[in-house]
Amino acid sequence: MSPEIALDEIARGLQMALLLGGPPLIAVLVIGVVVGILQAATQINEPTIAFVFKAVMLIATLAATGHFLLGRLVAFTIDLFHRIPQLIG
Repeated sequence: MSPEIALDEIARGLQMALLLGGPPLIAVLVIGVVVGILQAATQINEPTIAFVFKAVMLIATLAATGHFLLGRLVAFTIDLFHRIPQLIG
């Protein structure tokens, strides 16, 4: 395996990691900012409130996009397994 092929596969793996991790992370980030602003406005400094809202949003996001994300991961893995003979050379 040449270094160019290895770097290409690493880049594909990192792109897949960003695709899989992006929606849950963005959802949790948005809800964290919103809850933080609301807590600052009301001066309620309770960390469990933010945690509960983040956990609920994470579960909702994974329930909404989980099928798509899992399908992409399975397709990537199958494609990678099919390309092993060409990668080894």
